[in-house]
Amino acid sequence: MESQYKSSGNGGMEVGERERGVAVANKRNMRGCDVVLRFFALALTLTAAVVLGVDKETKTVPVTLVPTLPPVNVPLTSKWHYLSAFVFLVVANAIACGYAAISLLLTLANMNGKKGITMIIIFFDLVMVALLFSGVGAAAAIGIMGYQGNSHVRWNKVCNVFDKFCAQAAAAVAISGIAAAAFLLLVLLATFNLHKRH
Repeated sequence: MESQYKSSGNGGMEVGERERGVAVANKRNMRGCDVVLRFFALALTLTAAVVLGVDKETKTVPVTLVPTLPPVNVPLTSKWHYLSAFVFLVVANAIACGYAAISLLLTLANMNGKKGITMIIIFFDLVMVALLFSGVGAAAAIGIMGYQGNSHVRWNKVCNVFDKFCAQAAAAVAISGIAAAAFLLLVLLATFNLHKRH
């Protein structure tokens, strides 16, 4: 009768063993999420860098030189490297892409969860969040200027002429924003994981 009370409700397992099994399963789930998010960030930053890095459009634009003469058609080209904010975004995405590849390898090699390596990865994840969000902010600001213009400083809008260029730049900015959010999720996930250990 005494043995009947010991085995009921535990399924033959002690409470400590069950908690350890749940902890190991949760740790594997966390590691799986970490690897997937890093791969996702790698793919997004690579895509954003390529999408903006090949952004170029040539249009023929009528330019009036003298008001009494008819306008002259001039071919104009817009390229991503003409704007320093876009150069910054491409470089930021290239750095984040390289880091994502390295951190993915480190995460896979650090499956036992050494605290030193984990802290270094969290630190650089935070650096990537700051780098990508600053690049997105700079590129979005110049993109809005190109879309709307600024009458106060007499900057004309250009997205009505270079619509394909602007659409491709906007796509790169959006993809970079999602990549930055992925790195932010990685930081939150790692912080939550460290908090659960203590």
